[in-house]
Amino acid sequence: MLIKRKSIEKVESSRPAAAKPANASSKPAAKPRKPKFAPVTLSELDGVRYLHFGTEWVQGAMRIRKPDWPELEYAQQMNAWLLWLAEPRRIAQLGLGTAALTKFCYKQFPQADVTAVELNPHVIAVCQSMFKLPPDDERLHVLEMDAMDFVTDKANYASLDVLQVDLYDATARGPVLDTPEFYQSCAACLTDDGIMTVNLFGDHPSYAKNLKAMKFAFAQVVCLPPVHEGNVVAIAFRQKRAIDLAALKERAAHIVAETKLPAKSWVKGLAQN
Repeated sequence: MLIKRKSIEKVESSRPAAAKPANASSKPAAKPRKPKFAPVTLSELDGVRYLHFGTEWVQGAMRIRKPDWPELEYAQQMNAWLLWLAEPRRIAQLGLGTAALTKFCYKQFPQADVTAVELNPHVIAVCQSMFKLPPDDERLHVLEMDAMDFVTDKANYASLDVLQVDLYDATARGPVLDTPEFYQSCAACLTDDGIMTVNLFGDHPSYAKNLKAMKFAFAQVVCLPPVHEGNVVAIAFRQKRAIDLAALKERAAHIVAETKLPAKSWVKGLAQN
């Protein structure tokens, strides 16, 4: 979603160089190159705080008076797995953004373990300082790591009920991880009844590429209608499910009552598939 906002905060993406030990040799061993990140910037309008990566593209949002609510419609749709899973035990997000999904799941599902994976340490710091991200505890775990490393870690295989994927860089035009191998690893991390949701851009070439890769890795993939500037949420199932619209409408009514999420609109969108 492209929104023009004047930045109110900028965090540079470079870390201070570590001091050299006194006994270090003149030619220390080469260290792995650290990834370079776009600057993290913020803006505000009408009581909503936005996250950017040095551009006008919005990477997430938080209504200041409702910090645990997913403000953007696509972020609400990322919870569409609720139509099939009422009591998840383990939920993970790849890409922290403003921690909208992380905070909502952490508060809404007190029985669940919630993990967020974010490569950029500055995003984590800004979420803690400006977007009300709670500190880690026995249920909440925010990991500074590459999403690919997380999904290829065999310790995570068959462990997740829900996986929410929202991986964008500063250009915000397509997920930064989009290969069949990546989505195969995502599927491997899910339980048999597990569900993945992914934020895509429907009006960009990356959309078809991602759908093809997901359909290769998952038994079934459906999409909700586009919102905002073309955001499309794809829902991928480890095992194929019947799309029983009557049952989903009944389940949607419970979701609305329990969470205030607009789940009835999700069912209407699924009816278009």
